Amino acid sequence: MPENNGPDDKKAEPRRFINEKIVKQPMSKKDMLKRFLGLLVTAVIFGMVAAVTFVISKPVAERLLVGESTGETTPVTIPKDEPETVTSVAETSTTAAETEPIEDILKSAMEKYPFSVDDLSTLYGSLKSVVQKADKGIVTVHSVKTQTDWFNNPVENSGLFSGVIISSANQELLILTPEGAVEDAEAIRVAFSDGTEVQGKIKQTDKLSGMAIVSVSTAELSRTQLEDVKAIELGNSYSVKQGDIVVAIGGPAGMVHSTGYGFISFITKNVQTIDGMTRILYTDVRGNAGVGTFLMNTSGQIIGWVTDQYKNDSSKDMTAAMGISDYKSILEKMSNGAPFPYFGIKGQEVSSAMNSSGIPLGVYVMEVNTDSPAYNTGIQSGDIITEMGGATIVTMKDFQVVLEKSSPGQIIPVTVSRNGREEYKKIQYQVTIGAR
Repeated sequence: MPENNGPDDKKAEPRRFINEKIVKQPMSKKDMLKRFLGLLVTAVIFGMVAAVTFVISKPVAERLLVGESTGETTPVTIPKDEPETVTSVAETSTTAAETEPIEDILKSAMEKYPFSVDDLSTLYGSLKSVVQKADKGIVTVHSVKTQTDWFNNPVENSGLFSGVIISSANQELLILTPEGAVEDAEAIRVAFSDGTEVQGKIKQTDKLSGMAIVSVSTAELSRTQLEDVKAIELGNSYSVKQGDIVVAIGGPAGMVHSTGYGFISFITKNVQTIDGMTRILYTDVRGNAGVGTFLMNTSGQIIGWVTDQYKNDSSKDMTAAMGISDYKSILEKMSNGAPFPYFGIKGQEVSSAMNSSGIPLGVYVMEVNTDSPAYNTGIQSGDIITEMGGATIVTMKDFQVVLEKSSPGQIIPVTVSRNGREEYKKIQYQVTIGAR
């Protein structure tokens, strides 16, 4: 139906609304400065809060993630080696050949095998890789001593010695080094192969073997440095044979980080030493006992350290080294900061032939160290130790086991048989064990 519009009707017009656009006034320089200062203060506050939180939470995080010690330390243990007790048929058949001079053995082998330059390069290339790996475990030990010159002015002297890292335990690196490196030292600094130098401290010394253990806190080194540093494993010197290839590391040329190659020329077994027996390895490789030289097998394991104690006129052109296996018990005590028990004798077992002639079984005292516990108690050369600490003593091994179980300051009963005019008489002493 059409729409009707009356006269009063007006056409509706659309409503209009006021549209306004609010424009933000530009910030003045003063307002901008205020806002900048506000943000700066906020950032400083948050930074301080973060720093405090980090300091407080770091010990907790280290205990949870790194496993930091809570005051208790894990004792360092060094596995012991046992000397060979059975000689194989092969070894028996080659005994005559092994007693030949090393030069003759090498000459014979070289005549039978057509060596080439490539063979030689391969051989020394393998040894070179062993040396490069071992060098990461070699450090320079600085022995700092203050002396005075002619005009009474203090002068600081620093001796340089080589050291080999043998263990990493309880947040510290343990370094085997000559005892001269720490003797009368007022301070000890340890330099690593990358040039990093940190403070070291004396863990323990052993004047009888002429060696010492120096420790370095791992907190002094970065994570990258700790990953690069490698402890060198202690090998089995009982398994070393005449003719074996050895590598001299440490300071064989009188300078730290020098090396040398050679062969085992001769092995002397059952050498009498203070409170035990040892093996001496003789080699044609150069060695410097003063600076510190360590012998290593081709597997990269330490098998001994060079000493001047067992050099004589017949071996003056050879390098003598103490076998590591005979000293692992001592090194274990030293690595834990404990002194090794000290009795003070050189002895040998009474053989069956000696026993058949009327000498009692036991350890025959060949020599008594002056001012040692044995000497101060009254034990003499020629005495035979038959009982010690309640245990029967027949061999040097029996003696060493009892001594190792004792501790410095402990008083233990020791029974000796002393030769009288007509027979051996038993005498009992109360010996106060000392420290090496």
